[in-house]
Amino acid sequence: MQITINIRYTGKNNSVKYFLQEMKDSGTIDAIRAEAGNLRYEYYWSLEDPDTVLLIDSWESQAALDAHHASPMMATIADLREKYDIHMIVERYLRAEDLPSDNAFIRR
Repeated sequence: MQITINIRYTGKNNSVKYFLQEMKDSGTIDAIRAEAGNLRYEYYWSLEDPDTVLLIDSWESQAALDAHHASPMMATIADLREKYDIHMIVERYLRAEDLPSDNAFIRR
């Protein structure tokens, strides 16, 4: 069952910008995208708040997500969140296709 996680990262005084730049420059973003089971790893800026960014992170299964959480990259991400004083709001979703009752409402 595919899992999608939305994470809103917030900070102050451009800290989110610096956090993401270091994530990119260190190769962490590319490494996560290359992990087995990763389907999507994309960041989007908030129109209303330049100190907030949304990460949409999708995985093939809970096992793939668990492997990601056990990877050395998680320590890197945690260290960078601490360094830039980044806070998070996390929401988890399942695909509508995995919920048979929703299929009647999806236009393809």
